Amino acid sequence: MSKAIAVSKPRLHSGVRSFLGGATLMAVVALFGASAAEAGDAAAGKALALQWCSACHLVSEDQDRASSASLPSFYDIAKDPGWTEEKLATFLADPHPQMPNMTLGNIEIANLASYIESLAP
Repeated sequence: MSKAIAVSKPRLHSGVRSFLGGATLMAVVALFGASAAEAGDAAAGKALALQWCSACHLVSEDQDRASSASLPSFYDIAKDPGWTEEKLATFLADPHPQMPNMTLGNIEIANLASYIESLAP
């Protein structure tokens, strides 16, 4: 006959629990709140897209440069439900190698992602 052994969980002092709860909250805000806190400016994103992206992509109906028909337009990207604003921002932080050597800051990334998201139907 086997005996069940009761294992009690260690109890944390209330101060430690408060600290850990606060640290967890700060980590969640750092991971997820940063994108909300850094909501992009779509108009600034459009200006940046016209400057950097329009040489290859159709980024706006009023762009003055030709774009490559073989590359997705920003409208196509915006229609794809797999490209959320967060995924766009992640991609833009480390774009594929065929893109021009451009270094975007967090604000520029948020602005571009916001602009592309604004094109969704």
